[in-house]
Amino acid sequence: MPTSAIHVEELAKQYRIGEREPYRALRDVLARALKAPFTRPAESSLVGPGPRSSVPGRFWALKDVSFSVESGEVVGIIGRNGAGKSTLLKILSRITKPTSGHATVRGRVGSLLEVGTGFHPELTGRENVYLNGAILGMRKAEIARKFDEIVAFAEVEKFLDTPVKHYSSGMYVRLAFAVAAHLDPEILFVDEVLAVGDVAFQRKCLGKMDNVAKGGRTVVLVSHQLNQLRRLCTRSLWIDNGQVRAQGPTHTVIGDYETAMAATARDSDSRPGSHDAKARFCGWEILEPRSPEPTQLETFGPVRIKFDLMVYERLRRASHGIALYNADRHLLWGTDTQELDFAPGRHEIIYSLSSLPLRPGSYQWLLSLREQHDLVDLWDSVPDMLVATPPLSRSLDDWAGVLNIPCKVDIELADAEKTTALSAL
Repeated sequence: MPTSAIHVEELAKQYRIGEREPYRALRDVLARALKAPFTRPAESSLVGPGPRSSVPGRFWALKDVSFSVESGEVVGIIGRNGAGKSTLLKILSRITKPTSGHATVRGRVGSLLEVGTGFHPELTGRENVYLNGAILGMRKAEIARKFDEIVAFAEVEKFLDTPVKHYSSGMYVRLAFAVAAHLDPEILFVDEVLAVGDVAFQRKCLGKMDNVAKGGRTVVLVSHQLNQLRRLCTRSLWIDNGQVRAQGPTHTVIGDYETAMAATARDSDSRPGSHDAKARFCGWEILEPRSPEPTQLETFGPVRIKFDLMVYERLRRASHGIALYNADRHLLWGTDTQELDFAPGRHEIIYSLSSLPLRPGSYQWLLSLREQHDLVDLWDSVPDMLVATPPLSRSLDDWAGVLNIPCKVDIELADAEKTTALSAL
């Protein structure tokens, strides 16, 4: 596959339970870098030593993983904790060897994996910048040209000559990301470490990754922040129990993942039927319009939503509230109803809305029930509501907001008559 920046075929990794990867000292890193001094690796291949077999006391972190990433493509990797996402990036970054299978990476690689990877704690920030550049195959003059830009991005000017072992986790991540993103890698691997930084720095990193991607470089991004992936990635892989469960357009893969996670949460929800509660919310669905999934919204038109409430003891002068949140837990809408009476039994609370013009993604309802001043139940809806309408505006831009409103734009020259009159004088 001549255009593929990354090609992975039947890759697998087995670990012995309780075993650690061998420690590599700084001298090992330098020796490895000096074996091929300042060269651009056109292609690197990783081949596992042998076939896979089950051995007691061992487990497979990855099993038969196959996929390709084309040059200039931005690909997201999603999955639960422990699914094998980070192991995959470590193999592609040549930190860990595969047990079997084959991976080919074409181009100079920059990696931002777990906090601490790629930096030596005894060296200063300045020294680590030059060391990482050398390992990437860059000449000292090349690194020097980028140095001020890296320092300004990381905002660690005062601590450049301090050993990084004294850095906070936030400082560590800022400098590590700045190095990985600014030293001109042709392929950039980024793990979930951006969660360590503050919100402002996360936005800064997302903007930089957007620029890297638009510059034609290849990016592979692991994240639990699904909206980040929706914004940045054209294609995604879902890793589940060490295997590729799905791959394809990001919108489709993330939608399938959210549906599966919601179903798992629904199956494990044991709140309804609690004997010491007066009432419990116990389910919900979209009545109109109907879709294959009862909690998936696929229309811009009117919506009717039903919430099920099981009442065990009569409630008098009750109040019921509802709120809608997005995946980042930002409140989008809410209302409440007062002076309600509920007899024992199953009740259906139905909301009729003229529209729910939300951008594609996962949303959650929060429902409350009080009797006078006492809280009876507070329920985060299970599963989440998945909005699967097509984006109508800037699909990869934070400026698009959370609403997905159809609109028509007319532009007219309001002073056309006045201009014509002046020209005639």
